[in-house]
Order: sequence, then C-alpha cells, then structure tokens
Amino acid sequence: MGKEIEAQTGFKLVGFNNFVRTNPKSDRFNVKCFHHVEFWCTDATNTALRFSHGLGMPMVAKSDFSTGNQTHASYLLRSGDLNFLFSAAYSPSISLSSPSSTASIPSFDASTCFAFSASHGCSVRAIAVEVDDAEIAFTMSINHGAIPAFPPVLHHNRVKLAEVCLYGDVVLRYISYNNDSNSKHSFLFLPGFEPLSDLNPFSKSSPLDFGIQRLDHVAGNVHDLSCVVEYLEKFTGFHEFAEFTADDVGTGESGLNSLALANNNETVLLTVNEPVYGTKRKSQIETYLEHNEGAGVQHLALMSDDIFKTLREMMKRSGFGGFEFMPSPPFTYYSNLKKRVGDVLNDEQIKECEEFGILVDRDHQGTLLQIFTKPIGDRPTIFIEIIQRIGCMVNDEEGKEYQKGGCGGFGKGNISELFKSVEKYEKTFETWRTTT
Repeated sequence: MGKEIEAQTGFKLVGFNNFVRTNPKSDRFNVKCFHHVEFWCTDATNTALRFSHGLGMPMVAKSDFSTGNQTHASYLLRSGDLNFLFSAAYSPSISLSSPSSTASIPSFDASTCFAFSASHGCSVRAIAVEVDDAEIAFTMSINHGAIPAFPPVLHHNRVKLAEVCLYGDVVLRYISYNNDSNSKHSFLFLPGFEPLSDLNPFSKSSPLDFGIQRLDHVAGNVHDLSCVVEYLEKFTGFHEFAEFTADDVGTGESGLNSLALANNNETVLLTVNEPVYGTKRKSQIETYLEHNEGAGVQHLALMSDDIFKTLREMMKRSGFGGFEFMPSPPFTYYSNLKKRVGDVLNDEQIKECEEFGILVDRDHQGTLLQIFTKPIGDRPTIFIEIIQRIGCMVNDEEGKEYQKGGCGGFGKGNISELFKSVEKYEKTFETWRTTT
C-alpha cells in the first residue's frame, strides 16, 4: 500500500527559537490554492451526512447510480471555499465489473479503495490543489523525484487531473481547468457531478452555515520527518514555513517534531509530524501510526470567520451526530489570558474562550484561536481543528485586502496543552480497561 520514500542527507531541525522564516519563491510550478479534500470510506452517504450536520456544510453535488456512476458514490459538501468530498466503492461485484469510464473521479479504483478503508478506516485519500496545468505539475514533480500515483488525464475535455504520492497512502492531486475562463464555473465541482438540494434532514428548519470558510492547513503524521520533508521539498519546491521540536512543544511525558511547508503565496500549508520515542508516555503520533497502519493525515484545520458562532453551532450537535471536542485546559490556563491577548480580545471574547475551551496563541504578526475535536471515528487517528486567525491584513498588488497565511502561527504555545488534553482523554480509556 504505502510508498517507500528514501531518506536524504543534510536535514536538521533547528527549533522554534532559531528558525528564521524566509520565502524564496521556489515553487517548481504554480500552486494556487487548496481545491478539495477527498475522504475514502465504506459508506459515503452516511459519512457525508454526519460531516454536513456536524460542520454546517451543505451537501451540494453528487455522483452515484442516479447520475450514471456505477463505480463509486461520491457526495460533495461545501462551505465558503472549503470542499469535502466523500467517496465509497459499491459492492465488489458491482464496482469491480463496472466500466471505469462511469467514474466521476478518473483516478478512483475500487480495489484500492477497499484496501485503503480496511487499513485506515474512514480517512483522507487525496489532498487536491489547483494548479495552472496538472500535466506540467505532474511531469515536473516526477522529474524531481515524486512517486507517480495516477498519470494526467483530460477529464471530459474540460479538467486535467493527475496524482503523485504524498505520504503513506495519501496522494497529492493536481487539478487544472481549460484556458477558457468559463470552464471552471461551467459546472459545480467536476464533470460528472450533478447539483442537488441539501439532503441533510437536520438542516430543514435551520440552514447550514456555521461560518467555516476554507481549509487552512493539512497535518500529516509520518515515521520519519526528515525523509518525507525532503521528498516533498524536492518535487514541489515548497519552502519551510515553521518548525517545532519536542523541546518546544513537549509535555514532559510525550512529544513530537513538526515542520510546515508552504507554496509561494502561502495559501497551501502542509504540516508534517513525527513521534518522539523514549518518553514516559507513548507519543500520540506513534499511537496514530499504529492505529492508522502507517502514515496519513492527522488533522484538517478549518478556518472560521467567527469561531464563537462556529463552536456554538457545532456543540449543539456534539451529542446528536456531530463532533465532540477534546477536554478543555484547566481554568488556570485562562487566568492570565487577558494579559496575553487583552489588546486583541475583549472581556466577553475571553470569557467565551474559556466557556468553549478555545486555546489562544500569538506570534509577532497576529493571534490564533484554535480548538480540536476528538478523533472522528473509532480509531484514535484523524480529527478536525477549528481556527480563527486575527490580524496580518495586507493588500495585494491590485489593492485587494487579504490575510497572510499562517497568521498567528500554529499554536506553539498550545501544543503542549493539546497533548495534555489527549493524555487526559487516553487515561479515561486506560482506567476503563483496568476496571473491566
């Protein structure tokens, strides 16, 4: 399943305090933005409905038997610029014998999907980015060491799609549109998908919109950070955006090493983590790698334009088919929050941070508000992060205002709190096991 990536030489983490961020504009091809995230699962309908209900993301498009797709069922959720796609193969007797031409995702392979789901459970298969030309991006990537996963195809003569291996069984998918300016907007998502009215029965009385705007970053867990980072840097040209070592973010009981990569305009941020061994407790990264049967996507950070609104709606649904959140930090965490961020958050907002269990951090540019769900499934693997970034507003060359990527950092001051929270969460299961 997972592809082997050879280790290189010369890689060394310097730690948060010694890291100096620079942007050499070194991309090997133009990467515009995240396009979508595709989950592979065994039941796309119910998984999509659960995410729709829990995140406030309407279901807007489908590709299934009703649209002529005899290979897989796929449902698209959308909120702002965030696109989540959920795909599942039909039964082996149907999907494996169906013409591949019926699939709306050209790279979808039923046998691979079955094996993926058996190994990883419901998890992220593809991180898709929009590029100028998917064929050029693929060729450039392969020429610089990327492992091919799916060669370029022109889908319905309108969209180019290609894939290379990212880490484990996760692929980096390239999407590009014809030069025709109307091509991108002539269909809702990709050719083969049909629009639909929201299927979520819970949304009839209250339209779904919790304020989630886009995908901020993707974090992956791997066994060997150095070889994966060098592999990604070599074929994408992405530059190092931030890094942390166990000395920066450990709890004394467990820890990790982490490095974030970014494209030229810093709209696509890929964070990679590795476990630290020999600590008192097993690193959560190591636990992930065991239960995920290897490397994979650890979490997806979703940007909200109003984190309090988002959490208010999400928490209404936590016990009713939505997502539960990790335990809050102790009250002492909030006792000095006003001193730390009182110039950014007012008293009512600080009170809400404590009420919801929101973690707050800042760097020299801006402020970060963040909170983490518990794992989304049976396994202690993938989870969701909800964030809001405050500050770092600048104007582009055309005078349009935008927020710089990674504003407020990645929560260096909070990662140890997250680890403590996870350790507390894990101890509840350890207690249960010893008493039953």
